[in-house]
Amino acid sequence: MDCTTLLLIDDHPLFRKGLAQLFGASDDFEVVGQAASGREGINLAVSLAPQQVLLDLHMPGLSGLQVLDELRQLRLDCQVVVLTASMDRAELLTALRLGASGYVLKETEPDALLDYMRNCHKGAIVLDSTLIALLADQRESVTRPAHDSDPLDTGNLTEREGQTLALIAAGMSNKQIGRELGISDGTVKIYVRNLLQKLSLHSRLELAAWVHNAASVRHEERH
Repeated sequence: MDCTTLLLIDDHPLFRKGLAQLFGASDDFEVVGQAASGREGINLAVSLAPQQVLLDLHMPGLSGLQVLDELRQLRLDCQVVVLTASMDRAELLTALRLGASGYVLKETEPDALLDYMRNCHKGAIVLDSTLIALLADQRESVTRPAHDSDPLDTGNLTEREGQTLALIAAGMSNKQIGRELGISDGTVKIYVRNLLQKLSLHSRLELAAWVHNAASVRHEERH
């Protein structure tokens, strides 16, 4: 099986080298580049075209969020997973808005980080339960549709779209959703695109957060 090509962007040499050793020892990944700054990381992402980027959030010069924004504008075909020690809700929400494919805490166990990145490559949600809870707790979430409709109103979704939304929130990849619903990956992608458009969201992570936020609101209203 082909390795997933990976670019590491982190300004701390010791931590970056530790990541390189971790992923280099796995048969699933090939570390094709390491960058000590945001600008160097962007340049390497353009020249190396990695399948995944593991991006530190807090760096001098260009921050991780600025790097994420530039990579989004460049429309590179890569998944960007933010790796950070921060539990700041605003930074998490901004990363989601800028199209991050995942958001992982630096305290994550090495084996769990490998699994997160493998699952991300398969199209699954890469957001641990602590961060999902952080999103669900907020009152004015990015997960509220931009047209300001009731965040609990899913009446405009078809049955299949509703099922797809629930399975995305459960962390399933498109392939897993297709297998669960007995449909093709291509059909799942259509449902995901429809969900993003109808709910005025930008990523699978935001879809998952939207569901968890809605569930939290329902729980509060019942009590």
